[in-house]
This record gives sequence, structure tokens and C-alpha cells, in this order.
Amino acid sequence: MSLINPLNSAQSVGGQTQASKTSVAPAQQTNSSAAQAATTQSTADSTTGNPFIDSIRLPEESSIPEPNSQELTQEDFFSLLSQQLSMQDPFKPVDNDQMISQMASFSTVDGIKNLNDEIVNLNSVMTSSQALQASGLVGQKVLIPSDTGHISAEDPSINGIISTPEAIDTITVRIEDDKGQLVKSYTIDGSAGGNVEVSWDGLGTNGEPVASGNYSIKASGRVDGTSEELPVSTYAHVTSVSLGTASTGAILNLRGVGGIKLGDVLAVAESGSGNKPVVDAEP
Repeated sequence: MSLINPLNSAQSVGGQTQASKTSVAPAQQTNSSAAQAATTQSTADSTTGNPFIDSIRLPEESSIPEPNSQELTQEDFFSLLSQQLSMQDPFKPVDNDQMISQMASFSTVDGIKNLNDEIVNLNSVMTSSQALQASGLVGQKVLIPSDTGHISAEDPSINGIISTPEAIDTITVRIEDDKGQLVKSYTIDGSAGGNVEVSWDGLGTNGEPVASGNYSIKASGRVDGTSEELPVSTYAHVTSVSLGTASTGAILNLRGVGGIKLGDVLAVAESGSGNKPVVDAEP
């Protein structure tokens, strides 16, 4: 029988353990190196080495969900109503009238919102339709509540209407330029009263045609023994029509004068009819 030296056995076992530890350590180092290499490879795959190209790369998609709308919908209302009904006190149930009132209130609010959207769409349609109808006025002359007219090669004269409260024997007409300087003065008969036609041929005091531009027709007469300024409306040539907005409606663009709302037009006249009104606007 042979005896085993415990010391030698322990040393042997210890030696094996030490060897095992020694052999495990390189394995752990190998796994760590492999992980580091994989990380480096992943980083290398995500970059090109060119700073400019890397800077313009598209960012990775974010996993953060988009925020939900905070507006309550009809589905949310019925969900809350279902929760209310399911959690009500069986001894004190929700009154039917109260539940119907809540449903009616929500339906009313939802209906008003839909009605507002429809009104906005209707205003857009009506504005477009009005502009389309007003386009028929292009090339015509309209009477506007302004004493200013435009003189040009296309329109060498200015015609208008003087409104009188009563019959006036003599009406004094003054033509002024855009600086308020008197260009010409003459008188017309106002004994007919009412709307008296006035016309200026575009000639100055010396009989020479004036320069193109805007000129005003001023009128005055004696009313009840007192000299008063009389309102004057002039005809203007419509060159184009602008769509405008729902509040303004169609806008008529007048030659040399500017834009005016379609609703402000007093009358419409044919260009070759001597500015005789063919359509009177409602007051």
C-alpha cells in the first residue's frame, strides 16, 4: 500500500487550479478583445472617416412616439361616458336626462364646428363667384362716390354726376389738379335739380389739353341763399378685377384711380354710351 502525500496532493491540486485560472484569464481577455473589436467595427461601419460626409448623414430614427392631439373627439366623449356608466353608484344611477343633456351638448359643439368649416368654404366659393361675375365689368365705366377722375390718352375727358338737394339755377364747377391748383372754372345749369350731369373735356383755360393725371371736379351752388359744396361722383374705367377676400368681396381696379369694392359702385355705364347709366346700384 502506498501513501499519497497530502501536501503533494494539495500542491498538485493547487497547481491545477492555478493552471486553470491561468488558462481562463486569457479566454476572458480574448472575449473582451472580441467585444471591443466588434464595437470598433460597428463604429467604423457607421462612419466613413470623412467628417463632412459623416456630418450630413441622416440621423437615426427616433423611437420617441409623436405626441397625441389634446383635442377631445367624439370617441373620447363616448369612452368617458362608458366609464361613467360602468363606475356609477347602483343606488344612485346617472339620471337619463343628465346623460342625454351631455350627449346633446357635445353634439351641438361638434355641429357648430362643422358649420363654421362649411361657412368658410361657402365664403370662398361666393368670393370666387362674385369675382367671376364682376369680370364682366372689365372695359366698362362705373360711377364711383369720388370727385377724382383720371385724364389719359385713352380717357381724355372726365364725366360725373353732381347731386343737388334742390333745383339750383347756376352751379359753379372747378377743376383742380392733384396738388389742389385750379385748372379751369365754368358754370352749368342745375335748374332740373336732383342728379345733374357734369363733363370736362380735359382742356385747360388756354384751350390746350392738360397733362395726364388725376383731376378733381368740385361743385358749389346756392342752397337756401347760402353757398354750399355739392357732392360729386365720377365715372372711371374698369381695367381688371381682383378676387379680394370674404370681407371685401371683389375689387374693381380703375384706370389711374385705384381699387374700389364692387359694393361701392353707384352705377354701371357702357363705354360708348356717353356714360349714361345702364345699371343703377341699389342705395
